[in-house]
Amino acid sequence: MKKYLYVLMAVIFIQKMPAQLKNNETFTNTKGSEYQFKVLKHLDDTPVKSQDRTGTCWSFSTMSFLESELLRKGKGQHDLAEMWVARNAYRGKAKNYLLMDGHFNFGEGGEFHDIPWVVKRYGIVPQYAYPGIAYGSEKYNHAEMQAVLDGMVKALNKKPMGGKLSPVWEKALMRVVDSYLGDVPENTEDFTFEYKGKKYTPKSFAKYLDLNMDDYVELTSFTHHPYYSKFVLELPDNWQMAQAYNIPLDELQDVAEKAIDKGYTFAWAADVSEKGFSHKKGLAIVPEDERTAQRRSDKKYEEIDGEKVPNAFYIPVPEKKITPQLRQEAFENRSTTDDHGMHAVGIVQDQNGKKYFIIKNSWGKSNELNGYFLASYPYFRYKTIAIFVHKDALPKDLKKKLGIK
Repeated sequence: MKKYLYVLMAVIFIQKMPAQLKNNETFTNTKGSEYQFKVLKHLDDTPVKSQDRTGTCWSFSTMSFLESELLRKGKGQHDLAEMWVARNAYRGKAKNYLLMDGHFNFGEGGEFHDIPWVVKRYGIVPQYAYPGIAYGSEKYNHAEMQAVLDGMVKALNKKPMGGKLSPVWEKALMRVVDSYLGDVPENTEDFTFEYKGKKYTPKSFAKYLDLNMDDYVELTSFTHHPYYSKFVLELPDNWQMAQAYNIPLDELQDVAEKAIDKGYTFAWAADVSEKGFSHKKGLAIVPEDERTAQRRSDKKYEEIDGEKVPNAFYIPVPEKKITPQLRQEAFENRSTTDDHGMHAVGIVQDQNGKKYFIIKNSWGKSNELNGYFLASYPYFRYKTIAIFVHKDALPKDLKKKLGIK
């Protein structure tokens, strides 16, 4: 997951979605739209942020998810540092790249399970303690840093020191990272900060937050591996080669819906390159007639092949029936890819009874829904790569089938 944000000029209208929707509240997605959405549930979440020009959606979405977990557990609102996670993940990515002799991905992208990997090894910190910009910019931009790091790991992989790596290569790489993101002592436990009147290290702060990283599971649904088992998701950014639980598609949708109903949000990895996805217009849908996906148009109807065709972002239209086979085909022909990590925080229903997940994005408040959008259930079924959720959100019978205690 490494979706980039290119800054958009947002136009704000009166129907703009409030930061926290109340149950049964109604709203629409964009000015002039005929959609009428009623909130069934909007769980507690923290303010929308922007990842700016970086490929760190995986960190922003998962940290947003953990912030909601803290709210759910009654621990109050916290603003956690996404770039602390990104910084320390580079250690693992670089080691993996070199151990794999350069035959593996090294980049800005990552997966939800990278957050537990970082927290267990390097702890976690609040945003103020590690804002993640060391050179005075107001926005994140990792293009230059990534270019320098790419050059370093490729050069290191050639083992210029007589066929082996020196013992200081990692220190050199992390000094580059810290030049862009912020200085950290070589031993991260020497990094200290005050929070609410007490002094912490990254690990003692993680202990204070009391989030057990082993309580979170990753779920997916594909037919090329057995159901009710684990497999390594074949994704370029899965540098850990971590496994996800594979379950039938109907059960994946059921888990997601019931999680929200029980008060659990979840992190959501999905493809957002579809014609039916428009962050600007606040919708992710799978129109049955692809001609209706006129996301670049502000008209309710378009003249196409001599026919007046409705614009699905303004007028509700039928959506495709998504089967496991259709979903699998899209994954294998690469029309579904691991584009973007987001955070599902609620459910709405339109005037026709169709349900959508409320998705909190990390592209700032750059649309009429204050940085959120609505993903229809067919879109969720079709384009989900994986979800990351607390294990207690799973039904007991499913946990038993998966061997989760």
